[in-house]
Amino acid sequence: MNRDELGGKAQSVKGKMERAIGKTTDDPEMEDRGNMDDAAGQTRDAFGRGRRKVGEAIKDVGKAIKR
Repeated sequence: MNRDELGGKAQSVKGKMERAIGKTTDDPEMEDRGNMDDAAGQTRDAFGRGRRKVGEAIKDVGKAIKR
């Protein structure tokens, strides 16, 4: 797991908490902020997973070339 994945998961959790608080307190602005943070966190997490997969593929190619 890399920084983007961890940061994305944290941001997504923060967004979910904000959304829940916004619903509970009937604050549509906080609910919207929560939705945006959750979506941004999920995007960052997906980007991090993609980076990790590319890195793993490059390592595999390097190992195959060394043989």
